[in-house]
Amino acid sequence: MAWNEPGNNGKDNDPWGGGRRGGGDQGPPDIDEVIKNLTKKFNSLFGGAGGGGAGTSSGQPSGGMSPGLLAGMVAVAAIIWGFLGFYMVDEAERGVVLRFGRVLDTVVQPGLHWNPPIVDEVNLVNVSELNAKTYDNRAMLTTDENIIDITVTVQYRIEDPVNYVIAVSDPERSLDNAAESAIRHEVGSNFMDQILTTGREQMAASVEERLQEYMGIYNTGIRVARVNVVDAQPPDAVRPAFDDVIRAREDEQRAQNQAQQYANQRIPEARGEAQRQIEQANAYKQEVIAKAEGEASRFNQLFIEYEKAPEVTRQRLYIDAMQDVMTASSKIMIDVEGGSNMLYVPLDKILEQNASAPGRLASGSTQELRDLANQLAPYLQGPSSSSTAVDRSRLNSGRGGRQ
Repeated sequence: MAWNEPGNNGKDNDPWGGGRRGGGDQGPPDIDEVIKNLTKKFNSLFGGAGGGGAGTSSGQPSGGMSPGLLAGMVAVAAIIWGFLGFYMVDEAERGVVLRFGRVLDTVVQPGLHWNPPIVDEVNLVNVSELNAKTYDNRAMLTTDENIIDITVTVQYRIEDPVNYVIAVSDPERSLDNAAESAIRHEVGSNFMDQILTTGREQMAASVEERLQEYMGIYNTGIRVARVNVVDAQPPDAVRPAFDDVIRAREDEQRAQNQAQQYANQRIPEARGEAQRQIEQANAYKQEVIAKAEGEASRFNQLFIEYEKAPEVTRQRLYIDAMQDVMTASSKIMIDVEGGSNMLYVPLDKILEQNASAPGRLASGSTQELRDLANQLAPYLQGPSSSSTAVDRSRLNSGRGGRQ
């Protein structure tokens, strides 16, 4: 039978252990009673009165908070307050402590630290992270009164955490305003062609220098690491015409590069050719000088021999001259005595016939030329025909040997 069913002989069992006999209250224990019991236990624990009556020995009501309970609550609150003061500073961070709104001189280094909560306010600032912001500026006016759209990226670090926290109320907003001002100033100081073509790097450096100057004036504690001009374009309405200008400029630059390449190729060749001609002229000069000096020396020696024997030297000079002339001749015309006829001697044909017979020219050319000279001797004019024939045979023998 259930504990609360009727007919249980008036004995109802309370499942919470606080059962009452009879038809009294059968519900759970009263909350006020539970609180009163806990209060009595705390009072006994911290030295308070243990009895529960209409009042205490000090005249306080039984429902009031005792000094022991108050001290315990204060102790627990102090422990919680102390634990809330511990905090960790990462390696990339620095801490700035404000005590009642006044900044402390010491910057908190990485590690575990404690500061009294409520009294001190700790601001953690990351000084190692490289931050970046992109500014997309539209419709900026250049110095030549052209409109340009430009996109700039600013990379920065927090260099001075104290100034970053207390000097400016909103350093990020100050950076945005300063970057906008620096970009507009530099765009307005440059021509459109410079910004769109070759002047981007110089403009980025100028913006970086000016922006860092602004950050130093504002004492924001921010160090600008780098400024990059990501994109620079004319407005959409004039972009096709400007693209044509860019292509024409590229064609001009390509033509200049090709001309420079051709010049770099031809100039060394021309210099080498000029040097070669100079060397050849110097060699020819030395050759002519040496030959002239040799001819002069030979003439002097010949003149000495001529003074000793004029006739012999004259005859010898004549023979040498004829040898030179006849050596270069392939045909000979001889004026014979007794008539107006001339004897024709085709030396080239004779040499060709001798050359057509293998081994013949090498062995018998000298003798054949001598016989030919003896045959022609009677036709030569003057009493010295025999001697002339002999000399001519000697001449031809020398020529035949050279052939």
